[in-house]
Amino acid sequence: MTAEKDLHTLLATMHPEIREGEFVYVLWPEGRPLAGAISAAVREAEGLTVVLSRAEADSLGLVYDFVGAWITLQVHSSLAAIGLTAAVSAALTEAKISCNVLAGFHHDHLLVPIADADRALEVLHELVAANGEHKPAPELVLRSEQPGDRPAILALTAAAFAVSPVTGLPVEGEPDEMRLLAALFDCEEYLPEFSVVAELDGELVGHVISTRGWVGALELLGLGPIGVVPRLQRHGIGGALMKETIARANAAGERGIALLGDPEYYSRFGFVTSTSLGVDAPEPDWGAHFQLLPLAVWPGGVSGTFRYAKPFDIA
Repeated sequence: MTAEKDLHTLLATMHPEIREGEFVYVLWPEGRPLAGAISAAVREAEGLTVVLSRAEADSLGLVYDFVGAWITLQVHSSLAAIGLTAAVSAALTEAKISCNVLAGFHHDHLLVPIADADRALEVLHELVAANGEHKPAPELVLRSEQPGDRPAILALTAAAFAVSPVTGLPVEGEPDEMRLLAALFDCEEYLPEFSVVAELDGELVGHVISTRGWVGALELLGLGPIGVVPRLQRHGIGGALMKETIARANAAGERGIALLGDPEYYSRFGFVTSTSLGVDAPEPDWGAHFQLLPLAVWPGGVSGTFRYAKPFDIA
């Protein structure tokens, strides 16, 4: 793909997209080996500056005083292009929004104060509109899974879990999540209204499934797997699938949703450690990673161990 140099074309065709999470600048302690998921680094005479997620910085005990939102200008700008940074920074300056610019090989990236993120996106979209006709971004469609979708769903699940979320290493053969999903489609606990796909421009780009689970005789939902095609991960599709599932569950009068996942991520949707609601994980060593979302009709006084659909027993 040829990098674009023409300023007007760059401004007219860029797609500003916000990366999930909060990011900070940290002056890395002298002599300390690099650790954690560092998104960017700059070596200066005074030391090494790194950019990483706020959660990562907190876990490493690093000090910061700026918390920003990360916006990527989705247009392949040439490193020799003239004026893009000036035009973007001028537009944000006029809106009284500070920004820090990081230039990558393919894209330019902006870090703006977290409180100004939504307004910054508005300003950038206005800049695009002012520089020519711009095709609107395709709308994300969330709908129930249909039988004809299954080959595409299994393929995107295989791609989404091609790298293990546990080890960070490539998976040999079919991922366990793909085999589990295929079994869930055919099990008694399958609930068609809770198998939801995300579609973008006619392409299936994400999927989430929730199947029947229990604590004693109390019926709940067991969520997962949830997958998004790799190129669109961290673009809000997973969050949209979560919100759709929660809305459908509340509308159907479900009592609660259980899942195994990252507490930091799922807490934003209201999930809490299951034991805080009297529910034990199927495996004790899951600890805080096994979580529950009590819905509008959560009964209270619940006690017992959660049971997933049968295919989870052999996953």
